[in-house]
Amino acid sequence: MSISLTRETAPAVLIQRRVPIGLIALLLIAFVVVPLTGNDYWLNAILIPFLVLSLAGLGLNLLTGYTGQTSVGAAGFMAVGAFATYGFLLRLPELGLPVALLGGGLISAVVGFVFGLPSSRIKGFYLMVTTLAAQFFLEWLFVKFPWFYNYGSSGTISAPKLALFGHDLNTPLGRYLLTLTTVLLLTWGAVNLVKSQIGRNWMAIRDMDTAAAVIGIAVVRYKHLAFAVSSFYLGIAGALWAFAYLGTASASSFDINRSFQILFIIIIGGMGSIAGNFVGAAFISLLPILLSHAGQALFGGSVDAGQLQNLQKIIFGVLIILFLIKEPEGLIRLLSNLRERLSHWPLRF
Repeated sequence: MSISLTRETAPAVLIQRRVPIGLIALLLIAFVVVPLTGNDYWLNAILIPFLVLSLAGLGLNLLTGYTGQTSVGAAGFMAVGAFATYGFLLRLPELGLPVALLGGGLISAVVGFVFGLPSSRIKGFYLMVTTLAAQFFLEWLFVKFPWFYNYGSSGTISAPKLALFGHDLNTPLGRYLLTLTTVLLLTWGAVNLVKSQIGRNWMAIRDMDTAAAVIGIAVVRYKHLAFAVSSFYLGIAGALWAFAYLGTASASSFDINRSFQILFIIIIGGMGSIAGNFVGAAFISLLPILLSHAGQALFGGSVDAGQLQNLQKIIFGVLIILFLIKEPEGLIRLLSNLRERLSHWPLRF
């Protein structure tokens, strides 16, 4: 006998999903308000790098925050994606931009899988040194062999004509919409991935890989998968960084400083958090601009530009240390606690 399930007859409590009003509002602002009101400076200098850095932080977070595999070679895999996408667009233009981006991400995933093979034997500090070696090797590779940058004398790759279904994307608005759409799709994929069995296995390995192996999780296979998926995201982020933001790039555009910048994003935003990547990227990309404007307003032209830049770096470093002392789990935890306090205000929390 069939019984229709209702709230009264269901054997378990049915929880109705609430519509994420805040997320819908953010999407409307990103896709409607910003294209209508944003100028070229905001699109080129602020929003596009913010989105690309958020995507790069998401890729590293899947490896470090969710799987517990330390890596300082993120920029190297970004370079693989950028140079591979450039090769596809240059030598196989009939593939189109989406396929070229996908191909660059897949090649970066293969390279990440190869450099992730030592994770089956080593971990912790030694694995970090391995990824550091990958960073230096990949950076050297794209400088040593001119084939990767089409034998150009400057050693750089320039963005070819960006078009999608006949629409020109070489304008600031076109590059912004391309970046925003790509980041949105990959973020949606990451949200579903971390909620799946794969994501649960990754988090079990992060918490204690020995216990994960005891309960039957194929630890080595899932570690290698994490390296591949992380490098896929980083590869697409590298292609967007080169073509949607910089316009022209070289191997030095993806040096060790870029790797540390991405690592700081997930540390500041919060490891093991999807939203934390966007919060950390906003902190990294927007705070220096705010400090620069504040310095100009306070000191004007009375302070040397070099000293003002060094002062910005000092303030930036001190703020990072203070945030990490106050909340080691990142800004996303700090914002979550603040939201909880506000929800119970004026009662004590």
